[in-house]
Amino acid sequence: MSGLCSRSGSRGRPGRSAWPFLVALIVAVVLPTSACSPSAVPAPAGSAATPASTRPAKVVVPPDTSAGAQLRWLLAAMAHLPISGGQVRAHFDAAFLAEFSPAVLNQALQAVTGAELLSIQVSELNTVAAIVSVGGAAAQVQVWLTVDSRGLISGLRISPVTTGPTLATWADVDAAVRSVAPQVRLLVADVSNGSCQPVHSIDPTAAAPIGAAFKLYVLDALSNAVASGTVRWNQPLTVTAQLKSLPAGELQDEPDGTQISVLDTAAAMMSLSDNTATDMLINLVGRSAVEAALTATGMTSPALDRPFLTTREIFVLKLRQWPALAQRYIAADEPSRRALLTSTVDRAPLPAVAAAGAWITPRDINSLEYFASASDICRAYTSLAALVRRPGLSQIGQLLSLNDNSLALDPTQWKTTWFKGGSEPGVLTMAYLATSRTGHSYVVTALAENPSQPIDETIALPVMLSAIKGAFTLAARG
Repeated sequence: MSGLCSRSGSRGRPGRSAWPFLVALIVAVVLPTSACSPSAVPAPAGSAATPASTRPAKVVVPPDTSAGAQLRWLLAAMAHLPISGGQVRAHFDAAFLAEFSPAVLNQALQAVTGAELLSIQVSELNTVAAIVSVGGAAAQVQVWLTVDSRGLISGLRISPVTTGPTLATWADVDAAVRSVAPQVRLLVADVSNGSCQPVHSIDPTAAAPIGAAFKLYVLDALSNAVASGTVRWNQPLTVTAQLKSLPAGELQDEPDGTQISVLDTAAAMMSLSDNTATDMLINLVGRSAVEAALTATGMTSPALDRPFLTTREIFVLKLRQWPALAQRYIAADEPSRRALLTSTVDRAPLPAVAAAGAWITPRDINSLEYFASASDICRAYTSLAALVRRPGLSQIGQLLSLNDNSLALDPTQWKTTWFKGGSEPGVLTMAYLATSRTGHSYVVTALAENPSQPIDETIALPVMLSAIKGAFTLAARG
């Protein structure tokens, strides 16, 4: 697909209420593909050698809590799929069921049959995180389960345990990142004090194509609009034909006239990298507001992203009349580009999904994309981290925590993980902010590009995840 794709887990169709959409099932068991299609399978294909599961020396049992009781039931029920509708309704709360039917739940759980509990990572009254072997101990997944005040399951996330060699040195991290593509950038920074203090880096100030990571700037502009009172989280937005884009995402499949709150639209943008949701939010705050966010967050070369394209516009430029229309745009100066958008690009029909399917090699990734440096993305994260501390903006942190792209940092060591990434043929971006349980926060941003051929994500993604996990571990050691 395009630079508008994100490495995200599969989930149900976004709902039209507020937090039920955010706390409901996220089955993030992902098979990465070059077409950004989310799948529900136990582990990334082509990953580094998966260590054989070792059966525990003693029997591990769920904790004696409300969450533990539901984990015990779920593991037993997964051995006898499908779970009946009555059983699902007896164990999941109404908000969850409003978003995911028993049929959807059963379909997702088919990917994790043969489950055996290996260890408990986190045990709280309303939350439990466990490592479970699946498929006859061939793979391991993390099951994160939360319950409501009545003890009913309100949230469920199942994600593969990141595999690959342990990277014990910065040289190991560098070698892993460099193996992904001929051009890479990396920044590991301590952001505990609100600014990016580099810990380790590879060419961190050079601008590079970033794919869907540009949505961090849309979220920043939206958050500032909420802070100013011009936008409300519960404000309804309307899906229209004019704002529909191509996948990633699902809102493009909703009927015209569908109402969805700003909060749910932002959740779709961050968790599913929904392109229609993104364009709806750009339309809401205005192109100029997102362009202002580039400068306000400290981007070194914001002119590279002006005019700030909607996802629909970049699809038209890369898919319609390719490469003639794209070349006209690339050759123009900024005022002429804006005129071309108004006169031609914005009037063109949305390309067919089939046209995007034929896009399998890099297309002008160094001149027609979204651009930022690893340092720029770090500053975007620190801007969002500052906003989240303001009244009425705690939702920002929850939005950024919806999808960790299967990084699965040890929850006994790490309290929160924020993620946004993106890809198109020739581009792979993965950017994280994680906060440890000691209160220290770090950003790890890795950018990879290959202008001549696509990056094989079935190989690159597990390598990048291993490198990023190693970088967080090394940074936290000091």
